[in-house]
Amino acid sequence: MTLWSGRVETSLDPRVWAFVVTEDAELLPYDLQGTLQHAQRLHVAGLLDDAELAEIEEKLRAIGPDDFEPEDEDVHSAIERLLGPVGRKVHAGRSRNDQVATAHRLYVQDACAEASDALHELAPALLAIAEAEAATPMPSYTHLQRAIPVTLGHHMLAWVEMLERDVHRFELAHKASEPSPLGAGAVAGSTLSLPAPPNAMRNTIDAVADRDFVLDYLYACTVLFVHLSRIAEEICIWATSEFGFVQLPEDAATGSSMMPHKLNPDVAEVARGKAGTAIGRLTGLLATVKSLPLAYNSDLSEDKQATFRARRDVALGLPALTVLVQGLAFDRDRLGAAASDPLLRATDAAEALVEQGMPFRDAHDVVASEVRSGTFEPGAPRSRGFDVEAAVAAAKERWQC
Repeated sequence: MTLWSGRVETSLDPRVWAFVVTEDAELLPYDLQGTLQHAQRLHVAGLLDDAELAEIEEKLRAIGPDDFEPEDEDVHSAIERLLGPVGRKVHAGRSRNDQVATAHRLYVQDACAEASDALHELAPALLAIAEAEAATPMPSYTHLQRAIPVTLGHHMLAWVEMLERDVHRFELAHKASEPSPLGAGAVAGSTLSLPAPPNAMRNTIDAVADRDFVLDYLYACTVLFVHLSRIAEEICIWATSEFGFVQLPEDAATGSSMMPHKLNPDVAEVARGKAGTAIGRLTGLLATVKSLPLAYNSDLSEDKQATFRARRDVALGLPALTVLVQGLAFDRDRLGAAASDPLLRATDAAEALVEQGMPFRDAHDVVASEVRSGTFEPGAPRSRGFDVEAAVAAAKERWQC
């Protein structure tokens, strides 16, 4: 069933149908919400009587994904078909343009909340490590070269900081998706006297053309996976024999089909790979919307699959990484040995000279000369002023764990 068959007498060629029809079954529960809201508006306007509204409400509650048929063009046409004769009245005053925008906004709101919930599982797992390893020494790195001694807890807190910003980005994307396009119709509203929905968008043209909320969501997903990729890369490096800082858990690692000794960090590697895919989705939709004339164009149907797949990757990736993180076993001896490299205290030695009155640049030159000549001898370890235990406590309070 198509919603425009009154205008086009012939059926679409199957090859055209296969190309232009978008798979949007994931929007079904959200389109049911939007249809209910619109039916209630029609009832307030006197365009549906009490019995018709009650029938629509009852039938909407009963519709599920198994009710789709191959000839349904999309979820919108499927819902009208399943509502029966009263379904022919429910599209008054609206268009699929505002209908799909409404459903997609509701979808994004749920996806953002889901991502935030999953991050609130991963971050506490990292905080548990930070708390347990607050005093475990390890080297920090710049340019992947040993830099200054820190602790494993300090490093874990850096990962948590990234995730905290990710939660904030999903909150912003959720807020961006909250204004309602209902009532915008195809592009310029309707002559029917329908009440405005709560939090209605101000401009009907923008309401059906805007996909900024999708871009905001995809951006949040992309930055999240960029962060997860950085975390994953460090896990991959630390798990190598060359570093040996961490042992992978067997319930979050795989073996080799040929080499019996291998234990591979597949979860971390797949997360790292998903970052590239996430960047591609965001870039692709940006390229799609960059030159579209207002208002609605079918190019915008490309937003759905990008959103659906992004949500799936986040929903699967964060729990898998949580399992990986919870099972990591750190080798404190290897971490401590790496942190004991005397050269890691070269900066401390330069700053000790500064406290004795030497200009820092001179102090830097003195210590660098000693390092170069092999005569450098570190002094006593010096505190750098970062209270890991206090930082962990503050982070746990923010994450409510």
